[in-house]
Amino acid sequence: MNPEIFLPALAAGFEALMEYLSAHVLTCLIPAFFIAGAIAALLQREAVLKYFGKDAPKWLCYSVASTSGTILAVCSCTILPMFAGIHRRGAGIGPATAFLFAGPAINLLAVVLTARVLGLELGAARIAAAVSMAVIIGLLMAAIFERGSGGAEETAACDTPPSQAGGEDKRPGYVPPLFVGVLVAVLLAATSGLALQPKAAIVSALVIASAALLMRYFTEMEKASFLGETWWLTKRIFPLLLVGTFVTGIIGYYLPVELIRRIFGESDFAACFVASLIGALLYMPTLLEVPIVGTMFGYSSGAMAPGPALALLLAGPSMSLPNMIVIWRIIGSKRATAYISLVVILSTLMGMIYGMVAS
Repeated sequence: MNPEIFLPALAAGFEALMEYLSAHVLTCLIPAFFIAGAIAALLQREAVLKYFGKDAPKWLCYSVASTSGTILAVCSCTILPMFAGIHRRGAGIGPATAFLFAGPAINLLAVVLTARVLGLELGAARIAAAVSMAVIIGLLMAAIFERGSGGAEETAACDTPPSQAGGEDKRPGYVPPLFVGVLVAVLLAATSGLALQPKAAIVSALVIASAALLMRYFTEMEKASFLGETWWLTKRIFPLLLVGTFVTGIIGYYLPVELIRRIFGESDFAACFVASLIGALLYMPTLLEVPIVGTMFGYSSGAMAPGPALALLLAGPSMSLPNMIVIWRIIGSKRATAYISLVVILSTLMGMIYGMVAS
């Protein structure tokens, strides 16, 4: 077999990898890893459990988790370090997976762009379906895996080392959440649509503020723990993202786009299910899911029906092959399989429901 046949596919995988590295590592992943490290090392366990613990009031934890994406401009890969961070601090599997789905699914910028480019009805349907799915996924994951599981199994699935922070906390209680908030502000500013100069100025000021907080209020042991957690998450997650993104580029090269466009002409089960599967496998950077659905799959030209369009908008931003690989590593095979299956099935059902309403 001639190896040159595979060269274009390998080139497509390499191109996808280079685009990912140039567009997302500096502005998205690096701040996200530092946020995750701060959550895992510096936030008190009680602060995480208050909003994401399995014993927290359901109305509180699922309200916070299912709407988190409105302030986090993150994609399916950038959300992973933060998900790993709250999971390592003892968050229940239900609220944690609701946060994992909602983070990229209802990105405020992407939802606004969806409404402007693809229509107000589809944008509104995306918000309603994403919030509903986040809550349903979280509740089902909690019902399946938290009942009588105890804490040991969760810890084993994460394979996490013990906390190194230790020591008595003598600083004001608002400082750790403020530090995490400044890091989140770095992420939001870095991913904003501002011009380069004001963006650089804002990010620089926020980085200096976070460094000042770290040096002023945290002990040497806490600093070491923060940097250690950040590095631990980076070396655990980042290589998997690189491999998954490369493989996704190869899959995209072989994708029979013209055939897929013909499949998506109706909002039936087959069309919505295939759209969900494709969305779950392909990596869709934040905001790019809109032109992918509108142009590549033909929604704007009428070639794609509303149902599969919504299914793709739900499954695509929230999942990808790199995302699946890392989730499998973080929470174990059983939980990952259940989560991935729920996203695909619920995206299919939401697409079918919207297709019936919109037709």
